[in-house]
Amino acid sequence: MAMAFSLSMMMFLFSLMAVSPLLVHNSNAQSIVSGLSWNFYNYSCPQLVPIIRNQLRIVFRNDPTLPAAVLRLHFHDCFVQGCDGSVLLDGSASGPGEKNAPPNLTLRPEAFAAIEDLRRRVHQVCGQVVSCTDIVALAARESVFLSGGSIYRVPLGRRDGTNFATIDQVLNDLPFPQANVSSLIPFFLSRNLSITDMVTLSGAHSIGVSNCSSFRERLYPNQDFSMDQTFATTLRGICPTNTSTGGTNLDVLTPRQFDNRYFVNLVNRRGLLTSDQDLFTDARTSPIVTTYARRPLFFLEQFGLAMIKMGQINVLTGTEGEIRANCAARNARTATSTMLEVDGDEQEIATY
Repeated sequence: MAMAFSLSMMMFLFSLMAVSPLLVHNSNAQSIVSGLSWNFYNYSCPQLVPIIRNQLRIVFRNDPTLPAAVLRLHFHDCFVQGCDGSVLLDGSASGPGEKNAPPNLTLRPEAFAAIEDLRRRVHQVCGQVVSCTDIVALAARESVFLSGGSIYRVPLGRRDGTNFATIDQVLNDLPFPQANVSSLIPFFLSRNLSITDMVTLSGAHSIGVSNCSSFRERLYPNQDFSMDQTFATTLRGICPTNTSTGGTNLDVLTPRQFDNRYFVNLVNRRGLLTSDQDLFTDARTSPIVTTYARRPLFFLEQFGLAMIKMGQINVLTGTEGEIRANCAARNARTATSTMLEVDGDEQEIATY
């Protein structure tokens, strides 16, 4: 009897592992770039993940709209110059920071504040050993996990960049909501992300909101033929004119739950943005959308793997970059003495 109970319990536990979105990932098999590691902070900051997760659990409970904003920071950072934390930097005498570029003006101040707060808490416990860039990558993963998505592993060891991109660079490197598949593909391929990765990462729109300016051209002066009529009527109620400034959820079914319903919306012609709906309209990406709409756990697994891949774009490691003491500012340069031989005599010079 005891043996029968034990076997049945084992089968029950196995079934949980088979269906739980928290366990359907294969990140260990994912290749990572030199300088990153799955256990980078195991000794220098073993409390890193609990600090971030516990604090974000509190923050997200107080503001359920913030996970999408934090996740978006990771995307906007990695697509411009690579995952180097440059989006976090304030402007300087050399020019305005990436935050001031038009595509980044809708990045929420609360998301930047959350990252800096996490940096402060982590450095308070572990010292200045964890980069802001790694904190952003982990916070993005927690945004997915705490919203109901999968728990994928994050390779760590990124260093923070010391330069931010120009506004023109940001404009060139970030796709616009009005982009179609043909214009989106080069953005992703140039970053070693496949068409499948592109569709998968678009699933980040499972959570979050968008304002009227990002989709009103689908309503005025003429309705986009690919949009469901009932959905269009609803959107006109939110954005009654082509100058309206309101907004709505990117996923109309489960706006605060990270799941595959975003793809179900696309199949039902209820994608909010052109860059969303065209994934189902275009024959190159439509089969992937259909697969994710039908297989929710498969999407969650693939999303985690695609995030691991995206999070390694042009990372700085080793002695490159720095570990910022403030995520919004480069570290102050300090003078050090170096002995050099000049005309046969050793002279001490200051280097910075």
